[in-house]
Amino acid sequence: MSTNTLSAPELKAYHEDGYVVRPGVFSHTAMTALADAVEESVLRARAEVPHGHTYYLDGKRFVDTTSCTVQFEHTADSDEIRVIEPIHHLHAAINALVDDPKITEPMCAIVGQPRLALWTAKLNLKRAEAGSGFGWHQDSPYWMHNCNHVDLLPNVMIAIDEQTPDNGCFEVIRGSHRHGILPGTVDGSRLGGFFTDPKTFDLTQRQPLTGPAGSLFFFSPHSVHGSQPNHSNRARRALIFTYQPADKPMLKINAVRNVAS
Repeated sequence: MSTNTLSAPELKAYHEDGYVVRPGVFSHTAMTALADAVEESVLRARAEVPHGHTYYLDGKRFVDTTSCTVQFEHTADSDEIRVIEPIHHLHAAINALVDDPKITEPMCAIVGQPRLALWTAKLNLKRAEAGSGFGWHQDSPYWMHNCNHVDLLPNVMIAIDEQTPDNGCFEVIRGSHRHGILPGTVDGSRLGGFFTDPKTFDLTQRQPLTGPAGSLFFFSPHSVHGSQPNHSNRARRALIFTYQPADKPMLKINAVRNVAS
């Protein structure tokens, strides 16, 4: 058996807690190279922004370019990019990472399938002393209208930088995935329904997930998760890949991106 696949205790933890952490899977050298690829991708996405379609949701700026959606930080007129989705096509190194067995073999165990396809890939940027947080939410409500296999869309976050509480590390509500898709907030905003109603989960089960650069954080599409702002002088960049059974098209893209075996 490959050393990449999840052990029985790890798989049990994933199913019971809704997440499992593998610290320091990739080397510092590998993450330095990946950080360079990410910054090149940011420049490529930024170059597309002036030619894209700009719109605002609850005062937050989004731009749909020909190849991705770019979200900006929430301060008025900010030009700081917060999220790019999808991201894998913007650099060969990121696209190759989608097929890395250190990621895909654990994912095969989680999905319970020998072959996988990519559902989506995004980049979360939390710049030093500027990156905003992410409110408590599940991914499944975003996706439930786009496919009929939302239970089979696990995520993995690849930590490009060290993840610590002061730079806004990933946080998860342990066990929240067991309740399936939870109700969203009702506050009259356009995006409010995508944030999980705080009355439906137990905040005492909040778990900050820390680890060095190169760590992998696998988590369920139903896990309630979020993060705090980055108050440190260090970036907190992360890629999030979401997988699905093979031969199924990507989110909002009429194309299949199967994982190389």
